[in-house]
Amino acid sequence: MKRLAIFASGSGTNMQRIAEYFSDNKSVEISIVVCNKPGAGVIHRADNLHIPVIMIDRDGFYQTDTLTKTLIEKEIDLIVLAGFLWLIPDHLLRAFQHRILNIHPALLPKYGGKGMFGEKVHQAVVAAAEIKSGITIHHVNEKYDDGAIIFQQEFLLEPNETPESLAARIHLLEYRYFPEVIEKILLSLP
Repeated sequence: MKRLAIFASGSGTNMQRIAEYFSDNKSVEISIVVCNKPGAGVIHRADNLHIPVIMIDRDGFYQTDTLTKTLIEKEIDLIVLAGFLWLIPDHLLRAFQHRILNIHPALLPKYGGKGMFGEKVHQAVVAAAEIKSGITIHHVNEKYDDGAIIFQQEFLLEPNETPESLAARIHLLEYRYFPEVIEKILLSLP
């Protein structure tokens, strides 16, 4: 059995899609959702899917290794960031080296880094009159959106593309490819 922990701060649509993708797979379990935002939609979605949620605060996340110990005790194989906006602390990076993934709604290295998330990314892509955009799935390191790229999928922007239309198209790519890439990574783990 491979066990996933999903870290999320927002509505939880990617978490739900990942859980649905693996729902009939007896060798993969979404063991836990970790959330840092009280009231986030992901909490409700996780409850509906009967996935336990751990709430964290900034001090506990960065100043202690309590969460790291919990994830090790739960025998987590892979951590997936799905709309989680905090940098991952060193103790967690060391404990789960090359086993933390993130998805970014642009073609890194463009439009990544601190403050580049969600609608801000789509606004920047449209404002720059880019001809293409897409998603990037990458390993996580000590910097925002800087880890080794695992997978990218791109498409051409429409002449009348808006940040809203771009966001909708990006979500479709995320829902399709993120679970598939997670599955490939899980299969490659010892």
